[in-house]
Amino acid sequence: MKKEEFLKKDRIIKGITSDGHFKVSVVKTTEVVKNAARRHDLSLLNKVLLGRALTGTMLLASSLKGEERIRLRLEGNGPTGVILAEANSVGEIRGFVQNPHAELDPAVHNSVAEGIGLGVLTVSKSLYNEADQINGSVEIAKGTISEDIAYYLAQSEQIHSAIHLDVSLDDAGEIKSAGGVLIQALPDAPEEKITVIQNNLKNMPPVSELFEKGEYIDDILKEVTSPYTVKELARGPVHFFCRCTRDRFISAIEMLGQEDLEEISDKGQELVCHYCNERYFITKDEIGQILADKKIQMN
Repeated sequence: MKKEEFLKKDRIIKGITSDGHFKVSVVKTTEVVKNAARRHDLSLLNKVLLGRALTGTMLLASSLKGEERIRLRLEGNGPTGVILAEANSVGEIRGFVQNPHAELDPAVHNSVAEGIGLGVLTVSKSLYNEADQINGSVEIAKGTISEDIAYYLAQSEQIHSAIHLDVSLDDAGEIKSAGGVLIQALPDAPEEKITVIQNNLKNMPPVSELFEKGEYIDDILKEVTSPYTVKELARGPVHFFCRCTRDRFISAIEMLGQEDLEEISDKGQELVCHYCNERYFITKDEIGQILADKKIQMN
């Protein structure tokens, strides 16, 4: 791989303006979204919607520590059904759509937001210092995902934020590029500076267009915070990654009761991970051994 190609791989960069008024994160998720589209055989509609959800969740995870996780769930009355995306601050992203092949009739619908429709956005955080998940929910504001996350941050977390998510497709329906920007105003940020940053983001071309012109996350970080200088805090790779394993699925089967095990003991079981669509086959003999061990434990 050429050095230039390596340097422009999927990554996230985090920064703060030198005046301490704004936190900024910029992410490139092109290969992440391509991977998700391939794994789940996504329709054109869902390449855009799940791509935005994965990108937005990664941006939200940029404020977490270590392997703390954040999960975004959109459940609307549109044809896509549930959209779920999860990420942590070390750059692991995964997600799925309930109805991966759902499409909209362009003669009837004029916005991908109608794929989600009316419903609820729920954001869940698993943090080191909290025994239970922290959950917050709001009505789906627009169905664009960008505006819905911004609305959630304003309503549930009282954070003045601007977020831009973008997934572009070529004429053949293949993903060209994907990425996003999240800017959050810190408590003492002056209104006039907030207005400047908002206008920067409003007037900025789509992130995918900037990537296609050869710009990278570093360039975008500077553009959205101009004329204020920004200090880089951290950067790292991002990738579609699921921690499912065959052993984990076997452990799940071991938790079944004796009656349930007996019902499936006459044949093997193919189990599928919703997040990454990986398939694992558990043999009849393995299930029989689990059942035998369960009977011994009961005696």
